Amino acid sequence: MTDPAPNVRPADRGFAPSRVGSRLRQERERRGISLRELARRVGVSPSLVSQIELDRVNPSVSTLYALVTELGMTMSDVFGDPRAGEPVVRPLRGGDGLAARPQTRPVINLASGVRWERLTPDSDPDVEFLYVVYSVGGESCGADALMTHGGKEYGYVISGTLGVRVGFEQYELGAGSSIAFDSSSPHRLWAIGDEPVHAIWVVIGRQADPRAQAVGAVAPQGGGAPPERSA
Repeated sequence: MTDPAPNVRPADRGFAPSRVGSRLRQERERRGISLRELARRVGVSPSLVSQIELDRVNPSVSTLYALVTELGMTMSDVFGDPRAGEPVVRPLRGGDGLAARPQTRPVINLASGVRWERLTPDSDPDVEFLYVVYSVGGESCGADALMTHGGKEYGYVISGTLGVRVGFEQYELGAGSSIAFDSSSPHRLWAIGDEPVHAIWVVIGRQADPRAQAVGAVAPQGGGAPPERSA
């Protein structure tokens, strides 16, 4: 099997390596799954999984979701937390350390021009509260493949224009627009125009996906053969 995205670069669209590979590798090894077997289950090449685990390439949104789902992890597991005793943020005056600042919050850079920043100071298995950036031309997955996973999503666009497809419905969301949908519906997100998209995104209940031990987290657009996965 060949890599589905031969043009993957270590810093896709200017983003640094995601630095999530070690957590994926540790969980794979803990579960006793070989690299080749994980690649087979997810539907990508072993060399691609190896490069992701070594942080040599950034996974795409769809590939990361597939790996996380197959390994029974949550996105909170992938973001990780600071070592014990290492402060996450400096408490605001009169605060109690519940705040998160831009310079301290965990970041995951993904292929195809997508960046996630976790807005909670600590991991939360029930909610993914994210500041997301789609660079010009950035997308969650290819136009010929829609994603599915457990949970519900709520998004608010701060700037730029975000394209969102949910099932057969398609939307263009400008600044100030919002959207909510069931994540089990096939969906895709992408930047429209020549301006990056900045948005706030919340996913609730993704860990409730009943396919947590099943193969993949991406569904083909309109049925048929499995979709192309990119990293």
